[in-house]
Amino acid sequence: MKGYLVLEDGTCFAGDGFGAARTTAGEVVFNTGMTGYQEVLTDPSYYGQIVTMTYPLIGNYGINVDDVESRAPWVRGFVVRELCERPSHWQAASTLSDYLAAAGIPGLAGIDTRALTRHLRSVGSLRGVIATIADDRPVGPATIAAWAAEAQGFTLRDHVSRVTAPEPYRLAGGGPRVVVIDYGVKRNILRCLAGYGCDITVLPSTATADEILSCDPAGILLSNGPGDPTDLGGAIATVRELLDCGRPLFGICLGHQILALAMDGRTYKLKYGHRGANHPVKDYRTGRVYITTQNHGYAVDEASLLAELAVTHRNLNDGTVEGLMHRQKPVYGVQYHPEAAPGPQESRYLFDAFIELMDSTGSSAKRPERA
Repeated sequence: MKGYLVLEDGTCFAGDGFGAARTTAGEVVFNTGMTGYQEVLTDPSYYGQIVTMTYPLIGNYGINVDDVESRAPWVRGFVVRELCERPSHWQAASTLSDYLAAAGIPGLAGIDTRALTRHLRSVGSLRGVIATIADDRPVGPATIAAWAAEAQGFTLRDHVSRVTAPEPYRLAGGGPRVVVIDYGVKRNILRCLAGYGCDITVLPSTATADEILSCDPAGILLSNGPGDPTDLGGAIATVRELLDCGRPLFGICLGHQILALAMDGRTYKLKYGHRGANHPVKDYRTGRVYITTQNHGYAVDEASLLAELAVTHRNLNDGTVEGLMHRQKPVYGVQYHPEAAPGPQESRYLFDAFIELMDSTGSSAKRPERA
């Protein structure tokens, strides 16, 4: 197949199509990870995005059934420099191309992904159209211009409602009861909690404070997820109600941003986001630096934070806020993904802290006072 990526500014990349033969629009972003493409594809935080991998060879270990992070791949399109069509791994169940084809997702290979990444770093994330064409018909300037116009008109709202769990579910355990609010939760977050023996109840993103507290949680985890956090007015209002419930609240990525907004902070869109497995973050409480996995296009505005909030972590590349905590309440969040663990285990101390907070605050949640 022929394949094309056309950005909203008219920039066009032509290469070889793979995956599904179709045309779709999305926000074009890049990920700097050397491995983990299967986790990228199935991370709900990538909903609505066309993802470019900067590492040149992708697909060499195929796709397996164990490393998915959710129930389906969520990207709108996938762009690589070189596609491996004959993977070698004992767990491989299919090729990357076959996996995307079955999911209806187009892919593009054979382009200069370094040039594309440099362009996005220069001008910022752009909307684009990815098209894979199953025949040899020529694609002229008029078609490319039409695709650029389609990219300019691309909008996508309600990201979280598309990826959240449709119904509550439980992962039984003998330890503390944890409610996970699913804004697009990755399975490895649940695996980490299960590793501590937690009794986990996963609730949809629309769960109310009363529904959450009716589970009598020892702690509440606000998960990662896609999109602009300011679109989630209902979730922000719910978390604001939970701030005085007396139970530990732990936010990861989007959950961290929702916590900040619930405490009257602000967020803003980054020029091209943080996506990869090599971002240095410093914990200012200990002075330690961690290499972290990240996937977000928005950040918390430090200048907007109230005095009762302390910045605990900072990105050493650009100084953005990577962690915050309340000075009096058992409430904290981190912008990066401690469950992804490129270290591989060094960020698990954040889960340790969550377990310790649950142990220290008891087991009964009190309902917030309503105005």
